[in-house]
Amino acid sequence: MSLIVQKYGGSSVADAESIKRVAKRIVQTRKAGNEVVVVVSAMGDTTDELMDLAHEVVPLPSGRELDMLLTAGERIAMALLAMSIKSLGVDARSYTGSQAGMITDAQHGSARIVDVTPGRVREALDEGAVAIVAGFQGFNRVTGDITTLGRGGSDTTAVALAAALKADVCEIYTDVDGIFTSDPRQVPSARKIDRITSEEMLELAAAGAKVLYIRAVEYARRHGVTLHVRSSFNNNEGTLVVNPVDGENSVEEPLIAGVAADLSQAKITVAGVPDIPGKAAQIFTIVASSNANIDMIVQNVSAAATGRTDISFTLPKTEGSATIAALEAQRESVGFEMLQYDDQIGKLSLVGAGMRTNAGVSAKLFTALFESGINIEMISTSEIRISVVTRADTINDAVRVVHSAFDLDGDTPAVVHGGTGR
Repeated sequence: MSLIVQKYGGSSVADAESIKRVAKRIVQTRKAGNEVVVVVSAMGDTTDELMDLAHEVVPLPSGRELDMLLTAGERIAMALLAMSIKSLGVDARSYTGSQAGMITDAQHGSARIVDVTPGRVREALDEGAVAIVAGFQGFNRVTGDITTLGRGGSDTTAVALAAALKADVCEIYTDVDGIFTSDPRQVPSARKIDRITSEEMLELAAAGAKVLYIRAVEYARRHGVTLHVRSSFNNNEGTLVVNPVDGENSVEEPLIAGVAADLSQAKITVAGVPDIPGKAAQIFTIVASSNANIDMIVQNVSAAATGRTDISFTLPKTEGSATIAALEAQRESVGFEMLQYDDQIGKLSLVGAGMRTNAGVSAKLFTALFESGINIEMISTSEIRISVVTRADTINDAVRVVHSAFDLDGDTPAVVHGGTGR
């Protein structure tokens, strides 16, 4: 008997018929002799709709009350799914995040898991039932409040439960057939990947690939959880995200695993900074005080005539206004001349473990972009990733050009079953 954790996203349980289809899949897995824990997201766009409703009522809703509101979506989905499973003759019990033992810190809207105590889930499994757990939510022991884990929180819930229960596999069901070499909504010729390392998946998630969220991938890597990303709309094998141990791979890794694009970032340039020791530290201390999550940083060579330089960095658009305000308030103490804010950028990232041992990847990437007339504004690298910033209105063309340049195109068009995302 295997213990399987299955997570279903909003597109997989978007309506009553979808819930019935998912229930049949779960029952099949249970009747095959497996113990099954299911983590479910809110139906369709419920979370976005609740968020919009909250902002119609009040411009800045309380974090505590917003969490109480948003967790209603998962509670609806888990109860309906449990009802559907029971109608098929299999016992099922639904649990909120707190009932399932998802203990978090007290940060509303983006809480982090600090402990998992799934006693009631284990009890349900021991009694032959399917345990249905609301994703995206937890509970803080100190405040006694309900919390939410932020976007992608249901993925993280599933991985955390899989780790705590020592599951054999954590299946992440979505509206595509697995992890592709690029987003099939952008690149219809994208090819499905059968197996990818957690290291590569972590880079792709950080670069903007949304099929898996970075926190879930990092949790899985840290706790040795094997992920299987697959479609809830068919029975095809998906993509395994594995944690290879040293010496496990006797063959060379593929050169490139995939190409990801991210349009959620903005660029801030601090212009005319005195080129003296300590100024970069001062600037980024101010940025840190605004809780901004910085991605790429570039500093220009100092102009000999003025002794000043420019420092540019990228960060999420949602954090741009607070960071600009924090820097502007300290303009005199830092001594910079002006700030420039640009939210019309796109980041393209090329990821592959084979980069470690193959020369010429950068040259091929830059040549492909040059031949398509796409200008590069910033460059950042890691051991297995190259990221470039370009204009937002050229990012889709850039992804397709680079995808083809590295021979990642498949033989048949990729299929997106759900239509609007996860």
